[in-house]
Amino acid sequence: MIYLDNSATTRPFSEVLTSYTTVSQKFFGNPSSIHRIGMEAEKLLIQAREQIAGLLGVKNNEIYFTSGGTEGNNTVLKGIARTYKGRGNHIITTTVEHDSIHKVMEQLEEEGFSISYVPVNEFGQVSAEDIIKHIRKETILVSVMHVNNEIGSIQPIEEIGKILSNYYPNIYFHVDGVQGIGKQAISLKKANVDAYTISAHKFHGLKGNGVLYIKEGKRMEPLLAGGGQENAFRSGTENVAGAVATAKALRMQLQNEKDKMSILTQMNLYLREQLARMKGISIHSPALEKSVPHILNFSIEGVKAEVFVHALEERGIYISTTSACSSKTNKVSKTLLGIGVPEQIAESSFRISLSYENTMTEMEKVIAAIKDIKEWLRGVMK
Repeated sequence: MIYLDNSATTRPFSEVLTSYTTVSQKFFGNPSSIHRIGMEAEKLLIQAREQIAGLLGVKNNEIYFTSGGTEGNNTVLKGIARTYKGRGNHIITTTVEHDSIHKVMEQLEEEGFSISYVPVNEFGQVSAEDIIKHIRKETILVSVMHVNNEIGSIQPIEEIGKILSNYYPNIYFHVDGVQGIGKQAISLKKANVDAYTISAHKFHGLKGNGVLYIKEGKRMEPLLAGGGQENAFRSGTENVAGAVATAKALRMQLQNEKDKMSILTQMNLYLREQLARMKGISIHSPALEKSVPHILNFSIEGVKAEVFVHALEERGIYISTTSACSSKTNKVSKTLLGIGVPEQIAESSFRISLSYENTMTEMEKVIAAIKDIKEWLRGVMK
């Protein structure tokens, strides 16, 4: 099997699975319990929080454990909006955000909030200047993704954060970092980010686990009320094994980022070069100075996307047509339309998303398979 759908989810590291099962079996206590078993679990939770904070270069009390990216995004957007609605009702985001941002914005619009959707350029990037142009006296929040999940565009997070921090310190700055963490380096402090969302299963952790960074001193209404866990910000019995496994996965992924990024880049460049030579293929991901190397989006003119994906699957190669969260809805990618790709071309688009576990030998097999299937489909269509 050649798995190239890593932006949808990744195969968990074996060490991560071992950590999860060990903690689940030996340290199964509720960390809120005052007996020894509970205190042992609490100690591991504290250690996991410290490890993640250290890896991200932030304080321990700025790390909150969640169930993943969707919960993290919902928590920040709804929390800030509802906490500060007395101060203002305006929120700024982009036209190419993940549905866990866009759908929340639609809900907030129904509650009376005004949302500005800033368009992107032909590279899928929003400009800091355009973000600033949309600021009003009622603006309370700016939310921009770190890396686009469909074409891999890198957004100017540091530039936006610097301007907001210097000139608009009362506006919250949230970044959806689900596709960025472990693939595109960022200093949360240097970028002046107030909140950053992370999902463990995107970097070989486990599904149902996530991390939310919230800068110290930034207050917002919690999404979940209950027993007061996570400093009364995210109630619910803590998933200690999941937190430990997430810390392990993040440490391993960030090490891979240091050690294997050049290999990932080489694979991306090889795929680009080979695909560009094939007639009828258009590459939509911007050049690597503007995008991450683990995502490559392209179209094959006149080819039905679902047919092509299943033809590759029969050869043990797995890619996707779009974001996994919307791939079954048959909707044309709003990101591709947003960067000017004609709808007919966008309907035949594909996403290859790599991991540090992939190899150049696999890429050679993938290119050979794409060539064969493309020729076969052309013959069938005649």
